[in-house]
Amino acid sequence: MSRRTERVGEAIREVVSTAILFEVKDLRYAKVRVSVMGTDAERKLTMHGLISSAGFLQRKIAERLELRFTPILTIVEDDSIKKSLEMARLIRETAEADAAHTKADSDDADSPADDGMEPTSRSED
Repeated sequence: MSRRTERVGEAIREVVSTAILFEVKDLRYAKVRVSVMGTDAERKLTMHGLISSAGFLQRKIAERLELRFTPILTIVEDDSIKKSLEMARLIRETAEADAAHTKADSDDADSPADDGMEPTSRSED
């Protein structure tokens, strides 16, 4: 088994066990929320794989936990991390635009006022 597969497996176990302990009301059903990063195609493929593996995960839960009933898993995509990343991006862009606007205003205040008249020079003849 590759190192990456082990890490992903451990992450799945952690999510499933946390969901069972804290989000399941009657222990007969468990909704597992999963955040998936990547392109739409990668996200869809990953969700398809996770949903397809629900039975496998249920068997692993049955092996590991001593429960009267093994919860039936429902795996759903959780886009809260994606939304928070988008919100952070918007805040950062707004702050950068505000900083650029403030700098431009500061630069304008430092330069002499333009009254539209050309400077004239007097030369003595």
